[in-house]
Amino acid sequence: MAYVGIVLISHSPKVAEGIKDIIRQVMKEVPVETAGGTDDHEIGTSVEKIQAAIERADGGKGVLLFYDLGSAMMNAEVAVELSESEDVKVAVDLPLLEGSYVGAVESGMGKSLDEVLAAVKKAFK
Repeated sequence: MAYVGIVLISHSPKVAEGIKDIIRQVMKEVPVETAGGTDDHEIGTSVEKIQAAIERADGGKGVLLFYDLGSAMMNAEVAVELSESEDVKVAVDLPLLEGSYVGAVESGMGKSLDEVLAAVKKAFK
């Protein structure tokens, strides 16, 4: 089965990995990748790490990106622009932990990228 992949973008690699661990407790099939920290293993984000995570997370139905802070959103948007896929979206103004968890559950039900994003937005309105 094809799934919408999830990318967790955080200034901290530990935060991104921790959220992935939480999601993995209930959703093992959905592709979940992390892009935490800078290329120098510092606090921050990296367009290159985000791009690589997008490629790894593509589960056949597109990729949805969740981020923690404003500069992570900017780097996510740059990575989307540089992506060769048209099926990559940034989950704007949605919580990283709760939003990505709901997104993974919705993806696990086989929903499309737009359906997953709509369900996450609805959950937090």
